[in-house]
Amino acid sequence: MSQDETEPTSQSAEQPKRRRHLPAPVARRALALVAIGALLAAGATIFLSGGFDRGQNLATPSAKVGPQATAAVAGEAFGSAGAGDCLAWSEPDASDLEKVDCVQTHQFEVARDIDLSAYPGVEFGPGSRFPGVLRFSELRDDYCAPAVNNYLNGRFDPKGKFSVGLINPGEAGWAAGERTIRCGLQFSGVTGTSLPIKGEVAEQDQSKVWDVDTCIGLSQGVPSDPVDCTQPHAFEVVGVVDMASQFPGGMPSVEDQDELLEKACTDASTDYLGSPEALRDKTLTLFWDNLDLDSWLVGSRKINCSIGKEIDGNGFATIVGSAKGDILIDGQAPVPPPPIGSRALPTPLPGAEPLLSIPGA
Repeated sequence: MSQDETEPTSQSAEQPKRRRHLPAPVARRALALVAIGALLAAGATIFLSGGFDRGQNLATPSAKVGPQATAAVAGEAFGSAGAGDCLAWSEPDASDLEKVDCVQTHQFEVARDIDLSAYPGVEFGPGSRFPGVLRFSELRDDYCAPAVNNYLNGRFDPKGKFSVGLINPGEAGWAAGERTIRCGLQFSGVTGTSLPIKGEVAEQDQSKVWDVDTCIGLSQGVPSDPVDCTQPHAFEVVGVVDMASQFPGGMPSVEDQDELLEKACTDASTDYLGSPEALRDKTLTLFWDNLDLDSWLVGSRKINCSIGKEIDGNGFATIVGSAKGDILIDGQAPVPPPPIGSRALPTPLPGAEPLLSIPGA
């Protein structure tokens, strides 16, 4: 993997900072791996779509025609949740699901509730089979995706941190006659973990950024979910750049974004690691992503600056430890390269006199 290195010259009145970053094509390839992780995260919404089953307090279907709403799943909170409500839970089966103020930590923001019994046909009628995961995924894509976009007045970032989710009533609720699903927004990890949300989505920048000091884990060479930096990880976040002030008008080109981000991310890396030389001495590389038009038009403006190490042009090396201290890369301590501008002496032949370094050479 090649890196661009800016070498100080004797003509410069002020010695510039030495930079070490991924060239654009390599950075795009590295970020493509992150994008793979994002796609896996989107697919993980089907696990939340599995519904929240709870066997107690299930109402018995009445003799009335058509399925009856029972609020059987996770109590009253699920049965009464509507657009704008935020839901939180801590148990794996969400048996403690409750409504909370959206300023509090939660896992789901409801965009719309849809009563499937209102649709014609027998698929969702009395006594119908509980739909499988794939069918609920289709319902999420067909009904929840447009519902979420309408809920946000057309300002949903499909490449941002939030994804479209669906909560179904679960098999027990379905058997009791419950046919209402909740469409909404969630923050899903690559592994299917539901990550915490604070605040209403409509009031947030939806950029897919992590906080500084976050380390992103590694699974089969692909970046996954946040982990403690003492655990094996792919990269570490050293900065968050908000491009809103620099580009208050239309969307900047990739070249203009890179010009801003190269300086901003280099400064962020230096501040984070403590010196301009630390990144090079640890043999790490600095990289960032770019915003595209879809994200820009809905208001996303933030980008992460991250450090990691690419291997053989495909994938990330495994890093253990925060780059602010001692680290291991694929199990080995990094060996700092020779100082910029120095010349390495050739290895002496067997039996030859040792070579002497000439001062000033």
